Amino acid sequence: MFSLLLIAVVIAALTFDFINGFHDTANCIATSVSTRVMTPRVAIIMASTLNFVGALTSESVAKTISSGLINGALEQYVIIGALLAAIIWDLVTWYFGIPCSSSHALIGGLVGASIAYASSLDIILWSGVLEKVVIPLVSSPLIGFLIGFLIMRGLFRLLKPFSQRFVNKWFSKLQIFSAAFMSFSHGVNDAQKSMGIITLALVSAGLWDQSAGIPIWVKLACAVAMAFGTSIGGWKIIKTVGMNMIRMQPIGGFAAQTGAAIVIQAMTIFGAPVSTTHVITSSVMGVGASKRISAVRWALARNIVMTWIITIPITMILGAGFTLLFRMVIG
Repeated sequence: MFSLLLIAVVIAALTFDFINGFHDTANCIATSVSTRVMTPRVAIIMASTLNFVGALTSESVAKTISSGLINGALEQYVIIGALLAAIIWDLVTWYFGIPCSSSHALIGGLVGASIAYASSLDIILWSGVLEKVVIPLVSSPLIGFLIGFLIMRGLFRLLKPFSQRFVNKWFSKLQIFSAAFMSFSHGVNDAQKSMGIITLALVSAGLWDQSAGIPIWVKLACAVAMAFGTSIGGWKIIKTVGMNMIRMQPIGGFAAQTGAAIVIQAMTIFGAPVSTTHVITSSVMGVGASKRISAVRWALARNIVMTWIITIPITMILGAGFTLLFRMVIG
C-alpha cells in the first residue's frame, strides 16, 4: 500500500524530472536554435518528443541509481531530502543561467542524505560511486571535448574544397538529425535517474522486487514528466550554451551535438548516469577550440566548470540537512 511519504517521493521525483527537462533543454537544442537551423518552438517540440521516446528505451542507468549506489533500504523521507536538494540546486543554477548537472545534483543529494540517515559512510557502495559516477564525471566531459574537437577538425579537412555557402546549406539540414540524436540520447540517460529513485523508494517500502527491473508505470510517468519539462524550454541556459560560449555555425552545431550524443549513448550502455550538460558543453568547447583557442569564451567556461565541481558537495550538504530536519520533525 502506498503511504503518504511514498506518494510524496513519487511527486518529488516527477517534479525533479520536469525541472530536469526544462533545465536541460539546452543540451538538446541550444546549438540548433543559435545557428537558426530551427525555430525555438519547432526545436522544443522535437526535443520533447524524442526525450519521451528515449526515456522508454533503456533501464541500465535507472538500475544504477536504484541498486548500485546505496547499501540497504532507506526511509522515504531520506529520498525526499535527496530530491529536494537536487531540485533546489537545479532551480538556483537555472535562475543564473548556468548549465549544471541535474544528474550529479541528484546523486550528491542521495549520497549526502543517506550518510546523514545512517550516520555512517558504510551505507554508500563506494565502488559503485567510483565506477558509475566519479570516473564518468571526469572522463565524459574530456571525451566530449576531444570528440567534438576531432569531428570538427575532420569536417574542416573534408569540406575544405567547398564554399561556406554550400557547407551551411547542407549542415543546416544535417544539424536537424544531430539535434534529434542528441534529444533522444538525453531522454535515454537523464529520464532514468528519476525512474531509479522511484524504484529505490518502492523497494525500500517493500512494494517492489529489485530483480524485476523498473515498473512500466514508473517509466511512463518519468518519460511524460521529462517530455513536458522539455516542452517548457530553459531559455537562459540555451543562451549560455548556444550563444554566449562560442559563435556557432550549423557545421559546428552538428559536430557538437553528434559528438555529445555518441558519448552519452556509450556511457548509457555501461549504466553510467553521466551529465548530458557536461558532455554537450564540453563538446561545444571542443568545437570552438578546433577553430582557434580564442574562439571559446574561457572566462564563461571557467565559471561553468566551477559550478560542475561544487555541485556534488553542495547537494550532499543540502541532502544531509533536509534528512536531519525531516528526522527531527517526524521523530
